[in-house]
Amino acid sequence: VQASVSGVPAVSIPNGSDQNGMPIGLQVIANSFKEVELYAFSNYLVNLISK
Repeated sequence: VQASVSGVPAVSIPNGSDQNGMPIGLQVIANSFKEVELYAFSNYLVNLISK
């Protein structure tokens, strides 16, 4: 959330839940005006996590 408020691009990627049912995820943050690279890297991570 702080990244989005500060104006830098960020993506949140959900990754299931732990043994107690709590959600697990990660946030990827990029430099300003690097949205294309952020989306490409996020897509790579989603594909990697999905295996």
